[in-house]
Amino acid sequence: MKLTRPARRATLVVHVAVSACWLGLTLGLLALGITATTTGSAVTVEASVRAMKLFADWLLLPLAFLTFLSGLVLSLGTPWGLAKHRWVYTKFWLTLATMTATVFALRPGVNSAVAAVSAGSSLPDVSEVLAGPIVSLSAYVFMTVISVLKPWGPTRRGQNLRMAARKSVDAERARQTA
Repeated sequence: MKLTRPARRATLVVHVAVSACWLGLTLGLLALGITATTTGSAVTVEASVRAMKLFADWLLLPLAFLTFLSGLVLSLGTPWGLAKHRWVYTKFWLTLATMTATVFALRPGVNSAVAAVSAGSSLPDVSEVLAGPIVSLSAYVFMTVISVLKPWGPTRRGQNLRMAARKSVDAERARQTA
């Protein structure tokens, strides 16, 4: 299914906007995590991890899902395809991996940090509030770079599709000239 030009443009705008929001939110989570781990104030630590929990509970997964969905629609509705180009394929799997890590690592880490701080303890483990945002931010910046540079060329499937299309065009030209 190929998207019409207006649909493609609208989907691209949505994809870029929610992807940028996801990256920015993760940068904000990292700033809050750094604040929580470097401040000497228990009140600031608690405020930082509570803000992280709010962002993680209400914003991260909807943005991640919209990024994934809009990227999937773009890949399936444009000539780029999902499995024709290595950079698209890489972004697809990295998006799935970061969404999974958000559900099973980042959010539980933030929740346990909030529980510990709310109970009057200090942060149990610095990595609970820093590791997730650092890894996520690195992945999102990498995905942004490959979206702009489009490295690595087509996949084997993409090469085969190109060769088949070229043969079809050559056969059609041969018929027209004969």
